[in-house]
Amino acid sequence: MTSSQASEGDSEHLAAAPQAALPREGLLTLLFSVAVVLVIMNTAMFNLALPDVTETFGITAASASWIVTGYSIMFSIASITYSRLSDFVPIRRLLVIGLLTLGLAAVAGFFSTNFIFLLIVRILQASGAGAVMSLSLVLFTRYIPQARRGKAMATIMSAVSLGLGLGPVAGGSIVEYLGWTWLFAVTAAVLLLVPLFLILLPKEIPARGSFDILGGIFLGVGTTGLLLFLTSGLWVALVAGIAAIALFVGRIRTTPDPFVLPALFSNRPYLVLALIGVASYLCSFATLFLLPQILTHRFGFSASHAGLVIFPGSLLAIFVSRAVGRIIDRYGNAGILRLAPFLVLAATVLFALFAGQSWVAVMLVYMIMSLSFTVLSSSVSNEISRILPASQIGSGMGLFQLLQFFSGAFSVAMAASALEWQRSLSLQAAYSNIYWGLSIAAIIAIVSAFIYLRSSQSRPQADVTEAADY
Repeated sequence: MTSSQASEGDSEHLAAAPQAALPREGLLTLLFSVAVVLVIMNTAMFNLALPDVTETFGITAASASWIVTGYSIMFSIASITYSRLSDFVPIRRLLVIGLLTLGLAAVAGFFSTNFIFLLIVRILQASGAGAVMSLSLVLFTRYIPQARRGKAMATIMSAVSLGLGLGPVAGGSIVEYLGWTWLFAVTAAVLLLVPLFLILLPKEIPARGSFDILGGIFLGVGTTGLLLFLTSGLWVALVAGIAAIALFVGRIRTTPDPFVLPALFSNRPYLVLALIGVASYLCSFATLFLLPQILTHRFGFSASHAGLVIFPGSLLAIFVSRAVGRIIDRYGNAGILRLAPFLVLAATVLFALFAGQSWVAVMLVYMIMSLSFTVLSSSVSNEISRILPASQIGSGMGLFQLLQFFSGAFSVAMAASALEWQRSLSLQAAYSNIYWGLSIAAIIAIVSAFIYLRSSQSRPQADVTEAADY
């Protein structure tokens, strides 16, 4: 199936010809930011609850880790599923379904009485949580003109940073003083947002389209198998994952309405941009896994105190997000794509040199990492929305988020394995070696940005602004 065929197959969908501006754009951006903060916090908080869950239900640590692994798998699949459905199902309807699933599952989770019920609840939460981030980017791309889109993207990315920073702080405090079941109460707050979104979101008309269920199943099994291999070392999962990915590739090349458009894999600018985002996400996610361990094991901090050390970095990202959005809207993404990857590299190198020596250094360097991740993610998301044709926005944004989340899970698995391999070394040496390894990912982001910017200079302007002009 060629890229032109893929585009023709998607000719009838909601994103093809948006006509109206987004009503109450600022208020909707704020509401999406609140929802994103709650979703990201929900993702991060349960890492701190695993020891208590293990004790409560009398299970092994490996079994308890499925609470995080299962959530990660379902979240990544749900993100691309909602993005793909948004091509012909109204965003308003999809978002309400996602928020209700997330919120009602949180209410049920508060009354968890056994591990299996808890695991089911977490997976249901993830199936709803995937809607928020993916649909926010699709909505902004569809309705906000390019001249203002950078500000909205930067606001959402700063909300991600805030959620990542608040997660350890809130999670540690709630687990320590109230108990892990109260973590669900935080996430249940998304139910309060449902009436507001029903009122404010535009009422789109459903379009004709079909959903490739079989392709989604192949992709789900494939990513699940690969993630299980990374987190548990199960070779059977690796074989099953590779086989499912092969079936997925064959499926999207033969079906009229594929789960992921094959044209995306032949879109070189899109793939290079995605690699920049994936590399920076890998560094950021690995850091959020490592810092609590550095602060607790190396410096003796409690979980809640470790969160307080991480929080200023997230706060800085929020303060600069508006300025970043204005820069993107006024000057474009080229300057940020040129400079921000070097900040990611600077942060990884500084962590390699100083992470094991001073908690103050950890706090200051994470401010650089958080700032660079927010800035670069905002710019990459905005640039992807700018270069993709309207027919590929839903699928393209969904695939980008799937790749990011998979890279995050990969980085955590590799960091955990690296710590295990270096048990004979001092903690300071082990953490330093991991960050020298992460610096390679930062260099990949730098090289990818250079390749993209160089190639973009030779592309006709009409090609790179096709999706933005409406």
